[in-house]
Formats: sequence, structure tokens, C-alpha cells
Amino acid sequence: MRVRLHFSICCPVLFAAVTFFAAASSQAAEPLAFRRAIDLALRHSTTMAIATADQVRAHSAVVAGRNLFMPRVEIGSGAAWTYGYPLSIEGSAPTIFNVTTQQFLFNPSQHEFLRSYQSEWQATTHLSDDKKNQVILEAATDYVELDTLTSMLSILQQQHDAAQRAEQVVSDRVKEGVDSEMELTKAKLASARVRMKTAQAQNTADLLRQRLAQLTGLPLAEIQTASESIPKLPEVHEEEDLVSKALQYSPAIKVADQQAEAEHFTAKGEHKALYPSIDLAGQYGYFAKYNNFQDFFKKFQRNNAVYGVVVRVPVFNSAQKAKAEAADAEAIIARKQVQEVKDQVSSETLKLQRSIRQLTEAKEVARLEHELAQSDVEAAQARVQAGTATIKDQEQARVHEHETYINLLDASFALDQAQMQLLRSTGDLERWAVAPDAGAPSDSSTNPAPKP
Repeated sequence: MRVRLHFSICCPVLFAAVTFFAAASSQAAEPLAFRRAIDLALRHSTTMAIATADQVRAHSAVVAGRNLFMPRVEIGSGAAWTYGYPLSIEGSAPTIFNVTTQQFLFNPSQHEFLRSYQSEWQATTHLSDDKKNQVILEAATDYVELDTLTSMLSILQQQHDAAQRAEQVVSDRVKEGVDSEMELTKAKLASARVRMKTAQAQNTADLLRQRLAQLTGLPLAEIQTASESIPKLPEVHEEEDLVSKALQYSPAIKVADQQAEAEHFTAKGEHKALYPSIDLAGQYGYFAKYNNFQDFFKKFQRNNAVYGVVVRVPVFNSAQKAKAEAADAEAIIARKQVQEVKDQVSSETLKLQRSIRQLTEAKEVARLEHELAQSDVEAAQARVQAGTATIKDQEQARVHEHETYINLLDASFALDQAQMQLLRSTGDLERWAVAPDAGAPSDSSTNPAPKP
């Protein structure tokens, strides 16, 4: 019996304390505007930093492939002690000082590989756009959900107060012999359910606040939403051809297409590796006298140089031929994957567009149910004043009204979430979520990626 009494007293006190501190922290911190949160998320996102680094990597591959047609010069020394005939060291005669140079002059294979690198670079640019929309969607969804939960926690507090009052009324009626112990158990169950919903909502809100703090780089205490700062979502018309719009915009399709192009050029490069190629090559060496060159050659001079062309004509290379056939298969796979991505984008966009109508109707049902619940509260108050109903009936009606309002908040968020996902599919998410004067989504410590 002592345990029961302790629980019944401590739980409301604990609940009130948690709500009080949550409200106090909410009032102390200045609200974070929606578009500022999105802008900060873009600037501090590790996802964007990785995408930028990937662009730099791909661009470096293009530069490296192009520079193979430029002279590559090396200087060094191959000084060595020799006994008898001066043998070569690493393929060259021993020298005190040497210079070597080499460059591609005619290389059909390398030209195709360079085009492949350029396609990969283009793919990383489209992938960066896709990652940017991913960050925007995550930050926007978390912000809207946190704002919804903040409103929900306020309603749950009111619902908890109403459930507590109903429980107290039933307890008094049980003592007076009017109600049974079962009615008191039902009232306690209603209060427990409210506490459970509050704990769930508070846990989810804490996780969302932590995630927004990570995305924006702000302290946890500064993550407080402002409902009025959330821009209105555009209306979705069922007759509008959003699938075609998504297919035209989709970064995922563009990435797959560029990767297929890269595989195509790679396959061509592997085939052209069987073509003749011409390189320019040169070498200069300053020889030492102690290597005994004068004893084995008729004429010896210390300064020696050679510069000319190196022609390679493949005659038989079955391994390279097999490698080219494997590259052809990779190119076919990549092209088929483009169609798979297109089909996936079409299906997801159409599914989102159709689900929005269903979610809109669900929100309308929740709104009407809430209106009816409000009417029931007013009717219960009138009956209490007329003496035909009890305070218990009034509080139960108020609890039900709070439940319907929570259902309305859930339905509203589900609709907003689907609309935001659809905006990402059609390429309108950034225009809706990002402030017109927002800066470039890059961190100051990260070099901006070069554009193709």
C-alpha cells in the first residue's frame, strides 16, 4: 500500500517538474528560425563536406589524365661503382646526374579514359546536388517534427491535468460509494497512458533536438523551433504530371547516366589499348670516368643525351582483349541500371503524389473529429451547469478532445512530411526551404569543389 501511495504522489510531481524545466528552457532560448536552421545545416553538414571532397578527388583524376600528354620530367643520380663492363642500374647506365622526360603523343586509349574521368566528375557534381537535397530534407523534416512535438507536449500537459482531475473525481466518488473500484482503475489507466505518451514524445523531441544541434552546429539549448517561421508548403495537384518533372530533374538519374557514360568510355579505352601508340621520351646523363667506359668503348664522352619517339604496336595481347570484353559487360550493366533508377524514381514520385491525397483526407477527418470533440466539451459543460452531468463527464470529454487534437497534429505532420519528400523528388525543395540570400553550402575549412 505504501508503494502505491508513493507512486501516485511522485509521478505527477515528476511529470510537472519535467514539463516545468522544458518550458523554462524553451523560454530562455531564442527560437531558431526554420530557414536559418536549413542554412546552418548546409554549412556544417559532414555529408556536404564529403560530397565536396569527392568532387575534388574526381577533378584531380581528370587533371592527372590530361597531364599525361604533358612532359613529365625527373632528375636524379645513378652513381655506382662498377667492376669490368659497366652494367645498367635500374635500366640506365650509371651516371653522376641524369634527366628523363616522357609524355604521350598519340594514345587513343588514354583519350577515352580521360573522357571517362570527366564523366565521373560530372557524376560527382550531380551527386553533390542530391546530397544537398538530402541534408535539406533531413533538417526540414526534423525541424517540423520537433515543432509538432513541442505543440503536442503542451497539449499532453493539459490532457494530463484533465486526466488527473478526472481521477481525483472518480476517487472521491469511490469513497462515497457512487462508483466502483473498476472506474477508479480506468481513470488511473487513462492517466498512465497520458504519461506514457508524454514520455514517448519527450524522448523523440530530445533526439530530434540533438540531431538538429549536430546538423546546425549550435548548442543544444539553442534548438527551439518557431512555428511562424516555417514556410507554407505549396499545394499538390493530382492532375499535374510530376513524374515527368521528377525524371527530368532527378540527380540520381543524372548520376547513374554519367556513371554509365564513364563505363562506356572505359570500355572504349580498353579496346583502344590494342591500337598503336606513340610517346615522346628523352634522357640526359652525365657520366663518371671511374666507371671505365673508356676501356670498353672506342669513343667516350661524359655528356650524353637521347630524345625521340617510342612507337608501340600491339600484335597479340589476349589478356587485354579479355579485359576489354569485361569492360563491355560493365558498360551494359551500368546502362541497365540507369533504367532501374528511372523506374524507381517514377514509382516513388507517383506513390508520393497519390499518398498526399489520402493524407489530406486523413487530416480532414482528424480536424472534423477534433471539432466534434470540442463540441462535446461545450455540451458537457452545459450539462454540468444544468445538473444533468458530473465533473467526471466534463473532464473525460476534455481528455478526448485533447486526444483528437494530438491525432490532428500527427496527421498534419504526416502530410507535411510527404509533401517535403515530393518537393525533393521534383527539385522544388531547395526553393521552398532555403532563404533567398543563403550562402553557399560549404564549410570554411573545406576547399570549394571545382565545377565541370
